[in-house]
Amino acid sequence: QVQLVESGGGLVQAGGSLRLSCAASGRTLSSYVTAWFRQPPGKEREFVAAISGSGSNTYYTDSVKGRFTISRHNAKNTVYLQMNSLKSEDTAVYICAQGTFLSYSTYSYDYWGQGTQVTVSS
Repeated sequence: QVQLVESGGGLVQAGGSLRLSCAASGRTLSSYVTAWFRQPPGKEREFVAAISGSGSNTYYTDSVKGRFTISRHNAKNTVYLQMNSLKSEDTAVYICAQGTFLSYSTYSYDYWGQGTQVTVSS
C-alpha cells in the first residue's frame, strides 16, 4: 500500500522560509514523478512543482519560480520543497502526489498525501 506523508508546515512571517517533506512508503520514489500541489482557502487545488524520478528534471509554476526548490533524496524515499521569500498568497494546504508522468493536472496523479498547512502572516 502506497502512503505519502507530508510534514514541515507551520506559521511563518512573510519573507521567511519553510521546508516541506514528503515521505513515501510502499513503493520507490525514484521510479515516479512526485509533485507538490497546494489548495488555498476556498480555492481549487493548484500545481506548484514537480520532480522527475531521477531528479534531473524539475518544473515550477510561474508564481514560485526563484523562490521554491523541489528536490529528492532517493535513499530516504523523500521529496522536499524548500520555500523561501514566502508571501501571504502562499498560504495553503500543501499536498504531495505521485504519478507515472509529469502533468500539471491533478487527474494524472495516482497517490496523494493528506497535506500540511502553511500559513504566511503579513
